[in-house]
Amino acid sequence: MKTKIETATAPGRPKTLRRLYILTFIVLAFTGFGQMPIFKRYGLSSIPGLGWSANYYATHYIHYLGAIFLIALMAYTAADFFASRRKYFRLTKAGVLQIALLSAVVATGVFRVLKNLPDVVFSPGFTMFIDLSHLAFMMLYFLAALFLLITGRKWLSPIQR
Repeated sequence: MKTKIETATAPGRPKTLRRLYILTFIVLAFTGFGQMPIFKRYGLSSIPGLGWSANYYATHYIHYLGAIFLIALMAYTAADFFASRRKYFRLTKAGVLQIALLSAVVATGVFRVLKNLPDVVFSPGFTMFIDLSHLAFMMLYFLAALFLLITGRKWLSPIQR
């Protein structure tokens, strides 16, 4: 019979979640760059199988679906942590940093979605601010995640009892 700590650290759960996050970020990064018309300009859409990447609406909707999936993953991870893991683990500073940056990405993404609604009008300056903030927070998140991966810092650490 497994103990509570073994259940909270079941080996399949983190690997599966990690892979889902990585796959989601790959899709979001690819389609996010597809929102800028660079795939056709630089010939990426001429690669067999990637012709769809030059279609703005295709990348737009795939990006939205990826964002929905990312938010669902974040909600699941937060619920899992608060329901079962917080008794045995605490968030590290690295985890707090990544959560803050990822939350900023999602928040600016929500404003970008609002900007695209027909009845919502933002000033051109605010629109530019949101667009650049979304890109900047995403780049900061990727850089922080890469740095923390290289240095071996984890999101969680076991609570010493």
